[in-house]
Amino acid sequence: MKKILITALVSAFFIQCSTVPITGRKRVNFVSDAQILPMSFQQYDGFLKENSSKVIKNTPQAKELVEVGNKIADAVDKFMRANGMTSEANAYKWEFNLINDKTINAWCMPGGKVVFYTGIMPICANTDGVAAVMGHEVAHAFAKHGQERMSSSQLQQYGGVAVAIATANESPQKQQLWSMAYGLGSQVGVMLPFSRTHETEADKLGLVFMIMAGYKGEEAAKVWVRMSENAKKSGQKAPPEFLSTHPSNQSRIQTLRAYLPEAKALAAKYNKQAASVGSSKK
Repeated sequence: MKKILITALVSAFFIQCSTVPITGRKRVNFVSDAQILPMSFQQYDGFLKENSSKVIKNTPQAKELVEVGNKIADAVDKFMRANGMTSEANAYKWEFNLINDKTINAWCMPGGKVVFYTGIMPICANTDGVAAVMGHEVAHAFAKHGQERMSSSQLQQYGGVAVAIATANESPQKQQLWSMAYGLGSQVGVMLPFSRTHETEADKLGLVFMIMAGYKGEEAAKVWVRMSENAKKSGQKAPPEFLSTHPSNQSRIQTLRAYLPEAKALAAKYNKQAASVGSSKK
């Protein structure tokens, strides 16, 4: 039974392994767009209905958000269509909404459903800052991080089952000890670094997409400088990076500054590629 379970897990890992475009990172994803996108769109609509009184429309800030979102979504769409990802591009239903909430946050659900809270707008500070945050959030959807997190959670559960089977002949105390050790080890050693990998990847992809859309990539690092300054002013104490789902602000600033030249080169390359494909279809 143990060998069968291990074989099944290993087989599933290799069968479902794919590559994230642009970064080239290998990912494991058991969850198809057909499975997750209807749920994503339904949850997004439910969120908007529950927060209908907080949705901001037709203000300069809200209009700016939609304009920036559409430009970056267009850059992503052109990239996908120029790189054989037409069916995926067709599946996205882009939507951008501003919510009146002091929380410093923004998020994007699978399929391109984006929300910004008004609390993050001072951190964005300007249009390029909005584009930096927008690029990052859109990149999560592009790289299918939501699907990958669901898949990794399934693998974590399967691992827990494997531990239970492997320790079935042990005393209840030892079984509990092994279960706790696996839970802690998989969380700190696998799930948290996995989340940080997603955040760093979204930072890099978002930088490429915002530059493709015509925004200044230098602003991306400045957003995190402002985020760091705000955290210090408010007395926030971040956990050690190895216990956090996100890289530290300083790590992100360094990564974005170091990656900027490559992001500019990639953005120019992909814009040229998209233009070439577009002209050939005329």
